[in-house]
Amino acid sequence: MEQKLFTKNFMLLVLGQISSLFGNYILRLALSMYVLEETGSAAVFAGILSVAAVPAIVLSPFGGILADRADKRNIMVALDMLTGITVFFAAVFLYGGRGLGVISILLVLLSVFGAFETPTVQACIPSMLSGDNIVKGNAVVNQVASLSYLTAPMLGGVLYAAVGLKPVMYASAGCFFITALFECFIELGVQPKRCRGNIVSVVKYDFLTSIRFITKERADILKMLLLAALSRFFVMGVTLVGLPFIVRSILGLDAKYYGAAESMLAVATILGSIAAGFLTGRLKSGGLSVVLSAIGICIIPAGAAFLFPLRAVVTYAVIVAAFCGMQIAISIFSIFAVSMIQQNTPEHLIGKVMAYTSAITMCAQPVGQMAYGFLFDCFRQDVYLVLIPTGAVVCLLGLLSAERYD
Repeated sequence: MEQKLFTKNFMLLVLGQISSLFGNYILRLALSMYVLEETGSAAVFAGILSVAAVPAIVLSPFGGILADRADKRNIMVALDMLTGITVFFAAVFLYGGRGLGVISILLVLLSVFGAFETPTVQACIPSMLSGDNIVKGNAVVNQVASLSYLTAPMLGGVLYAAVGLKPVMYASAGCFFITALFECFIELGVQPKRCRGNIVSVVKYDFLTSIRFITKERADILKMLLLAALSRFFVMGVTLVGLPFIVRSILGLDAKYYGAAESMLAVATILGSIAAGFLTGRLKSGGLSVVLSAIGICIIPAGAAFLFPLRAVVTYAVIVAAFCGMQIAISIFSIFAVSMIQQNTPEHLIGKVMAYTSAITMCAQPVGQMAYGFLFDCFRQDVYLVLIPTGAVVCLLGLLSAERYD
């Protein structure tokens, strides 16, 4: 009998993710607005975020080990409770001249918690679902994240303008407590692997075992992991750095155009998630090379638009359409890539392997942003020299990766 997708456990996980992501997005928007008002510099908040991301990268492998060694449900409940408590007390102590210090500490702690929670949540999906439902489950989680990203910042901005930072932080803390409540009722039924020996020997054993698995036993997983990181490097660099730079600095359009572009990209991500669900069972893992090439093909028209004497609004429309196509393709690729890794990783290694996936992609994103920040500055008068070669390189990556994964 075919397994249902929306089982009790998966529904509880999704509801928890809705609450958690909503709380996270409204919190980060409110914090960014507060820092901007206090310092007058968006770079300050970006710098704090960059520093806060370091613990997540460093600690993710340990989060994977914990996910494989302990009860996943209890980990998620404990971490969401800790997150809610941390946000609550940060709001309590946020006053006077200590605002930036409190926010910096808060973001670092949230990064630490995320290092342990992200691989745990990703490891839960194969424990709840099987077969093609893993792909569909990841697509649903991706849709939830995209919908939260689309709606939460708008609502968070309204709340911040109406009541200020502290009430938004209290509301965010409440969201994390609600998430923990949902997670209390999850029943995974999987017994964690018992530890033998001291902590150092266990960590060393788990680390070496998982590294050997992805480098020797299943090198195809390592290849998929690296392809996901490379795609994140190019796409995030072009989107997060290139889009605002092109819209505001090159085309000279105001903030509402950039805001509209961001909203359309969020919608494109949702459409990509829906498409991934429909493609389940039809798109085989070897076909991901075609999707990867499609990402590159979509980038090329964005650069080609600058080769013609078009009005700024027309160029803007071409760029947004191209970037939306790219976003749909990267969403499909990411969902299938993560699902492929989950489906081909044994239960006792899934947390660690997903932690490596998270850590490597987190490293790729800021490196891509810095690289493309430099490139767009150097070629500000000829941005097509950045976009067209990027599209060609991504297409080439897709062609070179044209291999069927077992």
